[in-house]
Amino acid sequence: MTISTRGAAKAPAVLVLEDGRIFRGRAYGAVGETFGEAVFNTGMTGYQETLTDPSYHRQVVVMTAPHVGNTGVNDEDDESKQIWVAGYVVRDPARIPSNWRSRRTLDDELAAQGIVGISGIDTRALTRHLRERGAMRVGIFSGEALADGATLLARVLEAPEMKGADLSAEVATTEAYVVPAIGEKKFTVAALDLGIKGMTPHRMAERGIEVHVLPATATAEEVYATNPDGVFLSNGPGDPATADLTVIKSVLERRTPLFGICFGNQLLGRALGFGTYKLKYGHRGINQPVQDRTTGKVEVTAHNHGFAVEAPLDKVSDTPYGRAEVSHVCLNDNVVEGLQLLDQPAFSVQYHPEAAAGPHDAAYLFDRFTSLMSTAQMEAERA
Repeated sequence: MTISTRGAAKAPAVLVLEDGRIFRGRAYGAVGETFGEAVFNTGMTGYQETLTDPSYHRQVVVMTAPHVGNTGVNDEDDESKQIWVAGYVVRDPARIPSNWRSRRTLDDELAAQGIVGISGIDTRALTRHLRERGAMRVGIFSGEALADGATLLARVLEAPEMKGADLSAEVATTEAYVVPAIGEKKFTVAALDLGIKGMTPHRMAERGIEVHVLPATATAEEVYATNPDGVFLSNGPGDPATADLTVIKSVLERRTPLFGICFGNQLLGRALGFGTYKLKYGHRGINQPVQDRTTGKVEVTAHNHGFAVEAPLDKVSDTPYGRAEVSHVCLNDNVVEGLQLLDQPAFSVQYHPEAAAGPHDAAYLFDRFTSLMSTAQMEAERA
Protein backbone atom coordinates (compact mmCIF):
# COMPACT_ATOMS: atom_id res chain seq x y z
CA MET A 1 0.00 0.00 0.00
CA THR A 2 1.49 3.35 -1.05
CA ILE A 3 0.33 6.41 0.80
CA SER A 4 0.84 10.14 0.94
CA THR A 5 -0.42 12.41 3.67
CA ARG A 6 -3.77 14.12 3.59
CA GLY A 7 -2.73 16.96 1.29
CA ALA A 8 -5.53 16.67 -1.21
CA ALA A 9 -8.55 15.67 0.83
CA LYS A 10 -10.95 16.46 -2.01
CA ALA A 11 -8.87 14.83 -4.73
CA PRO A 12 -10.70 12.46 -7.08
CA ALA A 13 -10.78 8.85 -5.95
CA VAL A 14 -12.13 5.60 -7.37
CA LEU A 15 -13.22 2.33 -5.81
CA VAL A 16 -12.77 -0.74 -8.04
CA LEU A 17 -14.38 -4.09 -7.20
CA GLU A 18 -12.92 -7.35 -8.45
CA ASP A 19 -15.95 -7.93 -10.69
CA GLY A 20 -15.15 -4.70 -12.52
CA ARG A 21 -17.72 -2.33 -11.03
CA ILE A 22 -16.33 1.15 -10.35
CA PHE A 23 -17.51 3.89 -7.98
CA ARG A 24 -16.11 7.42 -8.21
CA GLY A 25 -15.84 9.83 -5.31
CA ARG A 26 -13.35 11.93 -3.34
CA ALA A 27 -10.35 11.01 -1.25
CA TYR A 28 -11.04 10.61 2.46
CA GLY A 29 -8.21 10.18 4.95
CA ALA A 30 -4.88 9.34 3.34
CA VAL A 31 -4.29 9.69 -0.41
CA GLY A 32 -2.82 6.71 -2.25
CA GLU A 33 -3.98 3.16 -2.81
CA THR A 34 -5.14 0.26 -0.69
CA PHE A 35 -6.53 -3.25 -1.18
CA GLY A 36 -8.65 -5.63 0.85
CA GLU A 37 -11.95 -7.46 1.08
CA ALA A 38 -14.98 -5.20 0.63
CA VAL A 39 -17.47 -5.65 3.49
CA PHE A 40 -20.24 -3.48 4.88
CA ASN A 41 -21.08 -2.48 8.45
CA THR A 42 -24.66 -1.59 9.37
CA GLY A 43 -23.92 0.17 12.67
CA MET A 44 -25.12 3.75 12.98
CA THR A 45 -22.71 4.45 15.86
CA GLY A 46 -19.42 3.09 17.11
CA TYR A 47 -17.25 3.79 14.08
CA GLN A 48 -14.17 4.36 16.23
CA GLU A 49 -14.55 0.91 17.81
CA THR A 50 -15.05 -0.57 14.33
CA LEU A 51 -11.93 1.03 12.92
CA THR A 52 -9.74 -0.21 15.77
CA ASP A 53 -11.16 -3.76 15.87
CA PRO A 54 -8.32 -6.12 14.80
CA SER A 55 -10.92 -8.46 13.25
CA TYR A 56 -11.17 -5.96 10.36
CA HIS A 57 -7.53 -6.48 9.38
CA ARG A 58 -7.24 -6.55 5.55
CA GLN A 59 -10.85 -5.49 5.04
CA VAL A 60 -12.19 -2.35 3.37
CA VAL A 61 -15.21 -1.33 5.42
CA VAL A 62 -18.23 0.29 3.78
CA MET A 63 -20.44 2.18 6.24
CA THR A 64 -24.14 1.88 5.42
CA ALA A 65 -25.05 4.81 7.69
CA PRO A 66 -24.82 7.89 5.46
CA HIS A 67 -23.27 10.31 7.98
CA VAL A 68 -19.97 9.24 9.51
CA GLY A 69 -17.55 11.19 11.70
CA ASN A 70 -20.17 13.31 13.46
CA THR A 71 -18.62 12.79 16.90
CA GLY A 72 -15.01 13.03 15.76
CA VAL A 73 -12.30 10.87 17.35
CA ASN A 74 -11.52 10.73 21.06
CA ASP A 75 -8.75 9.17 23.14
CA GLU A 76 -10.94 6.73 25.08
CA ASP A 77 -12.87 4.53 22.64
CA ASP A 78 -10.12 2.75 20.71
CA GLU A 79 -10.30 -1.05 20.97
CA SER A 80 -6.61 -1.54 20.16
CA LYS A 81 -3.43 0.41 19.56
CA GLN A 82 -4.23 1.38 15.96
CA ILE A 83 -6.75 1.45 13.14
CA TRP A 84 -6.83 -1.98 11.50
CA VAL A 85 -9.17 -1.58 8.54
CA ALA A 86 -7.43 -1.67 5.17
CA GLY A 87 -9.65 1.09 3.79
CA TYR A 88 -12.75 3.11 4.65
CA VAL A 89 -15.79 4.00 2.55
CA VAL A 90 -18.39 6.61 3.57
CA ARG A 91 -21.07 8.60 1.83
CA ASP A 92 -21.26 11.95 3.67
CA PRO A 93 -18.38 12.59 6.08
CA ALA A 94 -18.98 15.15 8.80
CA ARG A 95 -17.51 18.53 8.00
CA ILE A 96 -17.33 19.60 11.64
CA PRO A 97 -17.46 17.02 14.48
CA SER A 98 -19.50 17.83 17.56
CA ASN A 99 -18.91 15.98 20.82
CA TRP A 100 -17.49 16.99 24.17
CA ARG A 101 -14.90 14.19 24.02
CA SER A 102 -13.79 14.85 20.44
CA ARG A 103 -10.09 15.61 20.02
CA ARG A 104 -9.71 15.56 16.23
CA THR A 105 -11.65 14.82 13.07
CA LEU A 106 -12.06 11.31 11.72
CA ASP A 107 -10.59 12.45 8.40
CA ASP A 108 -7.43 13.66 10.16
CA GLU A 109 -7.14 10.45 12.19
CA LEU A 110 -7.41 8.28 9.09
CA ALA A 111 -4.79 10.38 7.35
CA ALA A 112 -2.45 10.30 10.35
CA GLN A 113 -2.58 6.50 10.42
CA GLY A 114 -2.24 6.12 6.66
CA ILE A 115 -5.72 4.73 6.02
CA VAL A 116 -6.83 5.35 2.42
CA GLY A 117 -10.54 6.02 2.09
CA ILE A 118 -13.17 7.35 -0.27
CA SER A 119 -16.24 9.50 0.31
CA GLY A 120 -19.10 10.86 -1.76
CA ILE A 121 -20.15 7.56 -3.32
CA ASP A 122 -23.53 5.83 -3.22
CA THR A 123 -22.84 3.45 -0.34
CA ARG A 124 -26.37 2.06 -0.53
CA ALA A 125 -25.80 0.95 -4.13
CA LEU A 126 -22.42 -0.52 -3.15
CA THR A 127 -23.96 -2.39 -0.23
CA ARG A 128 -26.74 -3.81 -2.42
CA HIS A 129 -24.08 -4.93 -4.90
CA LEU A 130 -22.14 -6.75 -2.15
CA ARG A 131 -25.33 -8.36 -0.83
CA GLU A 132 -26.14 -9.68 -4.29
CA ARG A 133 -22.64 -10.65 -5.43
CA GLY A 134 -20.97 -11.32 -2.08
CA ALA A 135 -17.92 -9.86 -0.32
CA MET A 136 -15.05 -9.51 -2.78
CA ARG A 137 -11.65 -7.94 -3.27
CA VAL A 138 -11.53 -4.21 -3.78
CA GLY A 139 -9.08 -1.38 -4.30
CA ILE A 140 -9.33 2.33 -3.50
CA PHE A 141 -7.14 4.67 -5.54
CA SER A 142 -6.51 8.43 -5.34
CA GLY A 143 -3.80 10.93 -6.17
CA GLU A 144 -0.89 9.50 -8.13
CA ALA A 145 -2.39 5.99 -7.81
CA LEU A 146 -5.16 6.85 -10.28
CA ALA A 147 -4.98 5.12 -13.65
CA ASP A 148 -7.32 3.67 -16.26
CA GLY A 149 -9.95 1.18 -15.12
CA ALA A 150 -8.32 -1.86 -16.69
CA THR A 151 -5.01 -1.17 -14.97
CA LEU A 152 -6.67 -0.65 -11.59
CA LEU A 153 -8.77 -3.80 -11.94
CA ALA A 154 -5.65 -5.81 -12.69
CA ARG A 155 -4.11 -4.48 -9.46
CA VAL A 156 -7.20 -5.55 -7.49
CA LEU A 157 -7.10 -9.05 -8.94
CA GLU A 158 -3.50 -9.41 -7.78
CA ALA A 159 -4.53 -8.88 -4.14
CA PRO A 160 -4.85 -11.94 -1.86
CA GLU A 161 -8.28 -13.33 -0.99
CA MET A 162 -9.60 -13.66 2.55
CA LYS A 163 -10.33 -17.36 2.18
CA GLY A 164 -7.23 -19.23 3.29
CA ALA A 165 -5.72 -16.18 5.02
CA ASP A 166 -3.92 -16.83 8.33
CA LEU A 167 -3.96 -13.42 10.02
CA SER A 168 -4.23 -13.79 13.80
CA ALA A 169 -0.50 -13.59 14.48
CA GLU A 170 -0.34 -10.35 12.47
CA VAL A 171 -2.67 -8.52 14.86
CA ALA A 172 -2.03 -10.28 18.19
CA THR A 173 0.27 -9.14 20.95
CA THR A 174 3.83 -10.44 20.76
CA GLU A 175 4.35 -10.23 24.53
CA ALA A 176 2.09 -11.53 27.29
CA TYR A 177 0.54 -8.94 29.59
CA VAL A 178 -1.87 -8.90 32.52
CA VAL A 179 -5.12 -6.99 32.98
CA PRO A 180 -5.69 -6.98 36.76
CA ALA A 181 -9.02 -7.74 38.36
CA ILE A 182 -11.10 -4.77 39.45
CA GLY A 183 -11.71 -5.16 43.15
CA GLU A 184 -11.34 -8.58 44.74
CA LYS A 185 -9.63 -11.15 42.54
CA LYS A 186 -11.81 -14.24 42.12
CA PHE A 187 -10.41 -16.04 39.08
CA THR A 188 -7.45 -16.19 36.72
CA VAL A 189 -8.10 -16.51 32.99
CA ALA A 190 -5.61 -17.19 30.20
CA ALA A 191 -6.85 -15.32 27.12
CA LEU A 192 -5.44 -16.24 23.72
CA ASP A 193 -5.11 -13.02 21.75
CA LEU A 194 -6.26 -13.84 18.23
CA GLY A 195 -7.16 -10.18 17.66
CA ILE A 196 -8.60 -9.26 21.04
CA LYS A 197 -10.40 -5.96 21.66
CA GLY A 198 -9.51 -3.90 24.71
CA MET A 199 -13.01 -3.99 26.17
CA THR A 200 -13.03 -7.80 26.38
CA PRO A 201 -10.49 -8.27 29.21
CA HIS A 202 -12.03 -5.20 30.86
CA ARG A 203 -15.43 -6.92 30.97
CA MET A 204 -13.79 -9.87 32.67
CA ALA A 205 -11.81 -7.66 35.05
CA GLU A 206 -15.10 -6.05 36.12
CA ARG A 207 -16.12 -9.49 37.36
CA GLY A 208 -13.03 -10.05 39.48
CA ILE A 209 -11.02 -11.88 36.84
CA GLU A 210 -7.27 -11.39 36.42
CA VAL A 211 -6.69 -11.79 32.67
CA HIS A 212 -3.37 -13.01 31.30
CA VAL A 213 -3.43 -12.03 27.61
CA LEU A 214 -1.15 -14.34 25.63
CA PRO A 215 0.10 -14.25 22.02
CA ALA A 216 -1.83 -16.21 19.42
CA THR A 217 1.20 -18.51 19.16
CA ALA A 218 1.19 -19.44 22.87
CA THR A 219 1.60 -23.13 23.63
CA ALA A 220 -0.50 -25.21 26.02
CA GLU A 221 2.42 -25.13 28.47
CA GLU A 222 2.45 -21.32 28.38
CA VAL A 223 -1.32 -21.22 28.86
CA TYR A 224 -1.20 -23.47 31.92
CA ALA A 225 1.84 -21.68 33.33
CA THR A 226 -0.63 -18.95 34.33
CA ASN A 227 -2.48 -21.50 36.52
CA PRO A 228 -5.79 -20.53 34.91
CA ASP A 229 -9.26 -21.16 36.26
CA GLY A 230 -10.51 -20.70 32.70
CA VAL A 231 -9.30 -20.16 29.14
CA PHE A 232 -10.67 -17.55 26.76
CA LEU A 233 -10.47 -17.55 22.94
CA SER A 234 -10.79 -14.07 21.45
CA ASN A 235 -12.14 -12.65 18.24
CA GLY A 236 -9.77 -12.16 15.30
CA PRO A 237 -9.38 -11.95 11.52
CA GLY A 238 -8.82 -14.54 8.83
CA ASP A 239 -9.95 -18.00 7.82
CA PRO A 240 -10.45 -20.37 10.80
CA ALA A 241 -9.44 -23.30 8.60
CA THR A 242 -5.83 -22.09 8.81
CA ALA A 243 -5.61 -22.12 12.62
CA ASP A 244 -3.69 -24.60 14.77
CA LEU A 245 -6.13 -26.27 17.19
CA THR A 246 -3.54 -27.96 19.43
CA VAL A 247 -4.01 -25.63 22.42
CA ILE A 248 -7.81 -25.72 22.25
CA LYS A 249 -7.85 -29.52 22.13
CA SER A 250 -5.51 -29.60 25.12
CA VAL A 251 -7.86 -27.33 27.08
CA LEU A 252 -10.81 -29.55 26.20
CA GLU A 253 -8.90 -32.69 27.21
CA ARG A 254 -8.13 -31.14 30.60
CA ARG A 255 -11.77 -30.04 30.98
CA THR A 256 -10.77 -26.48 31.89
CA PRO A 257 -13.68 -24.01 31.62
CA LEU A 258 -13.52 -22.50 28.14
CA PHE A 259 -15.23 -19.46 26.60
CA GLY A 260 -14.74 -18.31 23.01
CA ILE A 261 -16.14 -15.43 20.98
CA CYS A 262 -16.28 -14.81 17.22
CA PHE A 263 -13.09 -16.35 15.76
CA GLY A 264 -12.82 -18.30 19.01
CA ASN A 265 -16.28 -19.76 18.37
CA GLN A 266 -15.15 -20.94 14.94
CA LEU A 267 -12.01 -22.53 16.38
CA LEU A 268 -13.98 -24.32 19.08
CA GLY A 269 -16.33 -25.59 16.38
CA ARG A 270 -13.46 -26.96 14.33
CA ALA A 271 -11.87 -28.55 17.42
CA LEU A 272 -15.17 -30.34 18.04
CA GLY A 273 -15.14 -31.68 14.49
CA PHE A 274 -17.53 -29.25 12.80
CA GLY A 275 -16.65 -27.49 9.57
CA THR A 276 -16.55 -23.77 8.86
CA TYR A 277 -17.52 -21.89 5.74
CA LYS A 278 -17.36 -18.39 4.31
CA LEU A 279 -20.59 -16.41 4.44
CA LYS A 280 -21.70 -14.63 1.28
CA TYR A 281 -21.33 -11.17 2.80
CA GLY A 282 -21.03 -11.77 6.55
CA HIS A 283 -22.56 -10.14 9.61
CA ARG A 284 -21.13 -6.76 10.59
CA GLY A 285 -22.92 -4.22 12.75
CA ILE A 286 -24.51 -3.71 16.15
CA ASN A 287 -28.10 -4.68 15.36
CA GLN A 288 -28.15 -8.44 14.70
CA PRO A 289 -30.99 -10.43 16.37
CA VAL A 290 -29.80 -13.64 18.02
CA GLN A 291 -31.78 -16.13 20.07
CA ASP A 292 -30.22 -17.81 23.08
CA ARG A 293 -31.80 -21.23 22.65
CA THR A 294 -31.03 -22.18 26.26
CA THR A 295 -33.38 -19.46 27.55
CA GLY A 296 -35.46 -18.51 24.51
CA LYS A 297 -34.43 -14.88 24.94
CA VAL A 298 -33.76 -12.77 21.83
CA GLU A 299 -30.84 -10.35 22.01
CA VAL A 300 -29.73 -7.50 19.77
CA THR A 301 -26.02 -8.12 19.31
CA ALA A 302 -22.77 -6.76 17.86
CA HIS A 303 -21.22 -8.80 15.04
CA ASN A 304 -18.13 -8.85 12.86
CA HIS A 305 -17.63 -12.16 11.10
CA GLY A 306 -17.32 -13.43 7.57
CA PHE A 307 -17.02 -17.13 8.44
CA ALA A 308 -19.39 -19.37 10.39
CA VAL A 309 -19.59 -22.84 11.95
CA GLU A 310 -21.45 -25.57 10.10
CA ALA A 311 -23.28 -27.52 12.82
CA PRO A 312 -26.76 -29.08 12.93
CA LEU A 313 -29.45 -26.88 14.45
CA ASP A 314 -31.93 -29.67 15.10
CA LYS A 315 -29.99 -32.19 17.15
CA VAL A 316 -27.30 -32.81 19.74
CA SER A 317 -24.00 -33.87 18.16
CA ASP A 318 -21.45 -36.35 19.44
CA THR A 319 -17.89 -35.00 19.47
CA PRO A 320 -14.53 -36.27 20.74
CA TYR A 321 -15.14 -34.18 23.89
CA GLY A 322 -18.72 -35.14 24.63
CA ARG A 323 -22.10 -33.97 23.40
CA ALA A 324 -22.44 -30.54 21.82
CA GLU A 325 -25.33 -28.43 20.61
CA VAL A 326 -26.01 -25.11 18.94
CA SER A 327 -26.83 -22.68 21.75
CA HIS A 328 -27.44 -19.49 19.77
CA VAL A 329 -28.80 -18.83 16.28
CA CYS A 330 -29.15 -15.70 14.15
CA LEU A 331 -32.81 -14.97 13.47
CA ASN A 332 -32.05 -13.27 10.15
CA ASP A 333 -30.56 -16.28 8.40
CA ASN A 334 -30.28 -19.21 10.86
CA VAL A 335 -26.48 -18.97 10.99
CA VAL A 336 -24.95 -20.75 13.99
CA GLU A 337 -24.14 -18.08 16.60
CA GLY A 338 -23.07 -20.22 19.54
CA LEU A 339 -22.02 -23.67 20.71
CA GLN A 340 -21.97 -25.40 24.06
CA LEU A 341 -20.70 -28.72 25.30
CA LEU A 342 -23.14 -30.62 27.49
CA ASP A 343 -20.62 -32.86 29.25
CA GLN A 344 -17.97 -30.33 30.21
CA PRO A 345 -17.66 -26.56 30.84
CA ALA A 346 -17.09 -25.10 27.38
CA PHE A 347 -19.16 -22.72 25.28
CA SER A 348 -18.77 -20.01 22.67
CA VAL A 349 -20.68 -17.38 20.72
CA GLN A 350 -20.10 -16.00 17.26
CA TYR A 351 -20.74 -12.36 18.17
CA HIS A 352 -19.16 -9.76 20.49
CA PRO A 353 -20.67 -9.71 24.00
CA GLU A 354 -18.24 -7.01 25.17
CA ALA A 355 -19.96 -4.63 22.69
CA ALA A 356 -18.13 -1.43 23.60
CA ALA A 357 -20.37 0.62 21.31
CA GLY A 358 -23.47 -1.30 22.43
CA PRO A 359 -25.86 -2.96 22.68
CA HIS A 360 -25.18 -4.76 25.96
CA ASP A 361 -27.82 -7.48 25.78
CA ALA A 362 -25.18 -10.23 25.75
CA ALA A 363 -23.09 -9.09 28.73
CA TYR A 364 -24.52 -11.99 30.75
CA LEU A 365 -22.22 -14.36 28.86
CA PHE A 366 -19.28 -13.18 30.97
CA ASP A 367 -21.34 -14.06 34.06
CA ARG A 368 -22.00 -17.49 32.55
CA PHE A 369 -18.24 -17.93 32.18
CA THR A 370 -17.61 -16.98 35.83
CA SER A 371 -20.33 -19.44 36.90
CA LEU A 372 -18.56 -22.25 35.02
CA MET A 373 -15.28 -21.41 36.74
CA SER A 374 -16.96 -21.21 40.14
CA THR A 375 -18.59 -24.60 39.66
CA ALA A 376 -15.29 -26.11 38.51
CA GLN A 377 -13.56 -24.74 41.60
CA MET A 378 -16.18 -26.23 43.92
CA GLU A 379 -15.96 -29.62 42.19
CA ALA A 380 -12.17 -29.56 42.51
CA GLU A 381 -12.44 -28.79 46.23
CA ARG A 382 -14.90 -31.65 46.78
CA ALA A 383 -12.58 -34.02 44.93
